Amino acid sequence: MNQQSPAAPVAETLADRTYRAVQDAIATGGLRPGEKVTERGLAERFSVSPTPVREAIRRLEQDGLIERAGPRTVVVAMIGDAAIRDLAEVEVALRGLVARFAARHATKGHLVRLDALLDTADDLVIVMRQRHADGQPVENYVHTLLDVFQRFNDEVSACAGNPVLVRLLEQSRVFSRAERRSRLIEHVLADDRFGLDRYSGHRALVRALRAGDAATAEELVMADARGGLDDLLRSPERPG
Repeated sequence: MNQQSPAAPVAETLADRTYRAVQDAIATGGLRPGEKVTERGLAERFSVSPTPVREAIRRLEQDGLIERAGPRTVVVAMIGDAAIRDLAEVEVALRGLVARFAARHATKGHLVRLDALLDTADDLVIVMRQRHADGQPVENYVHTLLDVFQRFNDEVSACAGNPVLVRLLEQSRVFSRAERRSRLIEHVLADDRFGLDRYSGHRALVRALRAGDAATAEELVMADARGGLDDLLRSPERPG
């Protein structure tokens, strides 16, 4: 196993933060499909100058998330189901590639932290199951569990030691982190078994990273990503 330290992350610029903020606003419905926005309006909304807004708009146009309606006016794009599925395919492939790099570069420290995070997740799942059985609320535990899995995913990205690839993944995600969390919570509260069919895959991933098995790591992550996105793109099924 390669014990090289991962490359230092690339510093996020003001244009990066503005791009992410507008992207999140679109994903969470703060900016609705077909809504007209202006450089000045976005600059005021996100408390930045027009320069990073122009750069963010240029990147969002390339992503197909906004469309230009005039020299200084854009509208939020209407994204169809086919486009969403195409974007999901890109995200799945990039997540698999991150896992492949992670298997090549994971250090002992990375693996220890990943195991510890999964131990914490195991404990939380046990508590949540018991509270469900007792008819007690679990929403606070759901938030904590999602925090743990976000840290797990971030640690896998850190293992990859490839900030350019990780940035591409962030830019291609179907859902922003905020929107993904919102949808996950909705699904888990509707069905306490949601996602458990893929839960064991996290331990299998750590085993693959420890063995330096890039092909298995990629396969596991792609299967999990594909299943997770398929679930999130469906409306949650409420118990009758």
